[in-house]
Amino acid sequence: MKESQYNWNIKDVTEESSVLIPTLEQLNINSELAPLLWRRGIQDTEKITAFFKPTVADFYDPFLLHDMEKSILRIQEAVEKGEKILIYGDYDADGITSTTVMKEAIELIGGYVVYYLPNRFSDGYGPNKEVYQRMIEEEGIQLIVTVDNGVSGHDAIEYAMNQNVDVIVTDHHELPETLPNAFSIVHPRHPEGSYPFNDLAGVGVAFKVACALLGEIPMESLDLVAIGTIADLVSLTDENRSLVKIGLEIMKQNERIGLQALADVAKIDLTAVTEETIGFTIGPRLNAIGRLGDAGPGVELLSTFDDVEAGNLATFIQQKNTERQTIVKQITTEALEMADKLSDEPILFLMSKDWHQGVLGIVASRIVQETNKPTIVLFNDEETGLLKGSGRSIEGIDLFQTLSVVKDDLTSFGGHHMAAGLTFEISKLDKIKEMLSEFMKTQGYDISIKEELQIDSQLELEKVTVEFIETLRLLAPFGTDNPAPHFLFQVNKAINLKQIGVDNSHLKCQLTNGNGSLDCIAFNRGADLFEFEYADQLKLVGQLSVNEWNGFRKPQLMLQDYLIDDLQLFDARGKKGEEIKPLTDKVAYLIFDKKNPHLGQKANSFLIDSKWQNKLEAINTFEEAVIVDCPYDMEIAKGIFSSLKVPRIYFLVRVNQEHYLTGLPTREQFGRLFKLIAKQESIDVRYKLDDISKFLKIEKNLLIFMIRVFFDLGFVTIDDGLMTKVQNPTNKPLQESETYQSYQNKIEMEKLFLYSDIKEIKHWILQQEEPK
Repeated sequence: MKESQYNWNIKDVTEESSVLIPTLEQLNINSELAPLLWRRGIQDTEKITAFFKPTVADFYDPFLLHDMEKSILRIQEAVEKGEKILIYGDYDADGITSTTVMKEAIELIGGYVVYYLPNRFSDGYGPNKEVYQRMIEEEGIQLIVTVDNGVSGHDAIEYAMNQNVDVIVTDHHELPETLPNAFSIVHPRHPEGSYPFNDLAGVGVAFKVACALLGEIPMESLDLVAIGTIADLVSLTDENRSLVKIGLEIMKQNERIGLQALADVAKIDLTAVTEETIGFTIGPRLNAIGRLGDAGPGVELLSTFDDVEAGNLATFIQQKNTERQTIVKQITTEALEMADKLSDEPILFLMSKDWHQGVLGIVASRIVQETNKPTIVLFNDEETGLLKGSGRSIEGIDLFQTLSVVKDDLTSFGGHHMAAGLTFEISKLDKIKEMLSEFMKTQGYDISIKEELQIDSQLELEKVTVEFIETLRLLAPFGTDNPAPHFLFQVNKAINLKQIGVDNSHLKCQLTNGNGSLDCIAFNRGADLFEFEYADQLKLVGQLSVNEWNGFRKPQLMLQDYLIDDLQLFDARGKKGEEIKPLTDKVAYLIFDKKNPHLGQKANSFLIDSKWQNKLEAINTFEEAVIVDCPYDMEIAKGIFSSLKVPRIYFLVRVNQEHYLTGLPTREQFGRLFKLIAKQESIDVRYKLDDISKFLKIEKNLLIFMIRVFFDLGFVTIDDGLMTKVQNPTNKPLQESETYQSYQNKIEMEKLFLYSDIKEIKHWILQQEEPK
């Protein structure tokens, strides 16, 4: 049995969703999408129309945002007076696009604009008092407009306001209990605001300011809005869906020189851009420069009108992304090794003095995926005595709320329910861990509870076609709160299994159930190859996509999760024993030979003999079992395997002498030995066995067995190593010898457990009746 990583939630809503079919037919949209829309809360005509055919008319009035009018009047005043305006941004993709949108809007009305993206290492996140002071004193800044930051920048903003430099905050992050004393705060969740949608990204807020400032919608900025919104993982519903869907169409027109240059180096086609293109290609590249250094080149790239400059900047950003990938891979490997040793902790705190600060958030996300635990990944700054890093959480645990419990012990802190950044003194680590652990207990947080995975429906393999997948694309763009549909498949077999990727980390196969087949790709599941190989039935959940290669288009499943809910047997015999190993440390080792040297070497080893029933209860508490050697007693074998409740069994089956391959001696061989004995009164078998073996051309171990058979049958006597023939022995068939019967039995048992296909062994086990 292989448990699923997630808790699967599937509910048939076909009947309820049928009311949507007339509207879908009227809009000429495939009615098969009705259940998928219903689960996403799209349950009336108005919402369906806006979902599939959004227009700029769906954008909300920017002046509904708190302090919008006040902010616009102040910017206009600054432009009229020729004041020098600073746009203070952030170093991620949302911050880069926010800065560019605001910069272009103010420049369009003639404003004198400079921008500053803080360096994550020297400036930190959000308003920095030293930077504000320098920009005011040395650059003559007279107005500061923040984008994608500001609501937690109390000290810096207070300083600027005291210098008679107004600060307009435009932000979307979690609001602290006390807001900074800024000139104005534009935020979709401001308690005194009335904006209908509260989950705009930073670039979404900047775009709203641009709309209000220009008195019209700057359509040319919507490509950047789409990038920042998708990259920041905010909800792709309501207004964000409209912004992104229209923004993607704008991007396909390919008019921004910097984006085209970035697409060229990344080898992507902007005319076919999707949310996946941004999420997996464009967004990570923009994020990479801020993770490893100065994010300013991102704004330069997106706002330049110079082809040569765009090409140079795009090449630089591509190099930074490659560097980032290498660093992330190395740190993730080290962090996972640490996480394995902290399995009992409710929140993982992983740290090193050698880790690059810029990628810790990515690493934290990878660890959460592997462990399903909230994870804080930290850089240990030995010079300052501070731990600095990022945290990521799971769906059921609000990381911002949880870390707020220890905010008084944190030097800095910010974020939202799924992600956070923080800095604190290393001397406070134990206290913080203890307080968070206690808080999680009092809140009833249970990290053992699996994260839920919503499944849209169960499909048959033959249902999946390229046309069906293209119909599903009508639901795009996919993202937070509007995920790509997940489908459940039940298949008989996975064939053509192979590990792919540079380090064999991914798995590729073909799913089949007799009536149809479907290609499947499972990223980061390369190690699960044997799970698939030995499964008789699989239940798999994933998203569908079209694989295009050499002009040929074929459906494929992008695996998200899977389970195997019956007995699993793994063939670890021979060389495979080096490759196939138990997944956990909860393993029982079953040994059938009391002389086996491995008996007692492991704490969880059990001798399976006539008293096996006394050990059964203990054995069945384990999650996995290893059959170390070969069972030679059929009754014991039947008893233990019919009663064993361990869901995963590995057949190692190592033997000292392979009876099956050697086989029973032939009658002709027995005849040769008999004739030799008949010609001799006695033979010293203690010292002459080698000579006899060579003379008779019979392998030594087989010869010993034959002599024991003759002894059993009374053909010879053996006394102190001297074998003497019995005169006129009673004629008996070889099968009456207990030695012969035992050997014959060993052959049959080895045939079953050592040489049969693992499926045959499973079939034999399932046929055994549990003893009453």
